[in-house]
Amino acid sequence: MNASDVPAGPPREALCKRVMAVLAPYPQPSEALWPGLESVFGPIDFKGPFLPFDTTDYYRDEFGPGLHRGFISFRGLASPEGLPGLKHDAARLEAAMAKEGKRFYNLDIGYMDSDKLVLASFKRGPCKLYLTHGVYADLLIKYAKGRFEPFPWAFADFQDGRYQKSLLTIREKLKSELRKSREEASGESD
Repeated sequence: MNASDVPAGPPREALCKRVMAVLAPYPQPSEALWPGLESVFGPIDFKGPFLPFDTTDYYRDEFGPGLHRGFISFRGLASPEGLPGLKHDAARLEAAMAKEGKRFYNLDIGYMDSDKLVLASFKRGPCKLYLTHGVYADLLIKYAKGRFEPFPWAFADFQDGRYQKSLLTIREKLKSELRKSREEASGESD
């Protein structure tokens, strides 16, 4: 295979929706969070409810008690190959919003495609795949039979289905954007 045989970008079926799992110290994040996220990642097209992050004390030392996690998504389709850059952008934004040297939000950027949710991580692990620039892909949930099913290594709050409604809503937005992209592509080929 030579360089001219390599596609210039991802195939249409590889396009995905940028998704973020946000850990916040309150049930509703500050309104100041949204413009900060949009300035880096583009327009938000979905904000799910922020539910108690109460199945682990993993972040307690850093953030204190009473954390909540919610999912948001950003308008438009993207290529999954951009995930490492997005993770570094999220880390810079976390640092910019830090208070007294501690993160105020944990911004786990990732993507959803038609059959899975992947979040980016700086931490290695047995079920994480190294991408580049210190970033790993953490495959957490698969879509099958009309619902999202977590893998055994996902955090317990992913295991109990509490984010099901948010993730299904985001998936519907993804499907709509993919449909529109196909229609535009077929119109261009006419």
